[in-house]
Amino acid sequence: MPAMDAVGRNNVRVVGRPDGPVVVLAHGFGCDQNMWRLVLPVLAESFRVVLFDYVGSGRSDPSAWDRRRYASLDGYAADVLDICAELELTDVVFVGHSVSAMVGVLAAARQPQRFARLVMVAPSPCYIDDPLTGYTGGFSAEDIDELLESLDSNYLGWSAAMAPVIMGNLERPELGQELTNSFCATDPGMAAVFARTTFLSDSRAELALVTVPTLVLECAQDVIAPPQVGAYVHAAIPGSRLVTLDATGHCPQLSAPEATVQEIAAFAGAAR
Repeated sequence: MPAMDAVGRNNVRVVGRPDGPVVVLAHGFGCDQNMWRLVLPVLAESFRVVLFDYVGSGRSDPSAWDRRRYASLDGYAADVLDICAELELTDVVFVGHSVSAMVGVLAAARQPQRFARLVMVAPSPCYIDDPLTGYTGGFSAEDIDELLESLDSNYLGWSAAMAPVIMGNLERPELGQELTNSFCATDPGMAAVFARTTFLSDSRAELALVTVPTLVLECAQDVIAPPQVGAYVHAAIPGSRLVTLDATGHCPQLSAPEATVQEIAAFAGAAR
């Protein structure tokens, strides 16, 4: 898969100030770049903002999808690096939501010269509890097996049931519906691979490879990435900063966009 196909393959958009610091926004599982729309106007005032869709998501080129490439987070990190190479990006502030936080860790470890800072929004390096080490990921291995089996057997039904849980904010059903619609717009076969890559990955060891200033943004209540996970990521990345947003759910860029973009912009602006 040639690197120079990246802009078209990943539906890349570049907006904002051409001379501003570069901020790359990377979405999580089941989403696309539209998930950033509420924070984008503020960021575009000061930054050169790069948005994209992973292959298999949003308006990416589905013909570029490869099961083997996207069966590991390395494939998604390769997408990020391809985009950076094609656009000749350096001093990148990479903002990764959910699983994309770990994609950013992998990409920065491969090509540290391209990255100035990392912002990890609701990150989780491992979703499965590890009793041997005392690590709390939020789910048992049985929980994840059941989740993936349900997704495989009835993806649309799984999406309708899980999206509101992931989003939280049950008193604002429109948010859960938006995430449901995003999930349902994804090809079920491609989504199943991305889900397994996401929920079965273990990137705890890679956190030690982070050498750039890092901001960890967690939500006060998040069933997907509970506070123990944010604390773990913060402790594992020397010098990182942990901020707990007064937000509920796993998608603060939608549920609490003002607070989210304030933290991102302040941290990214410090890269100058």
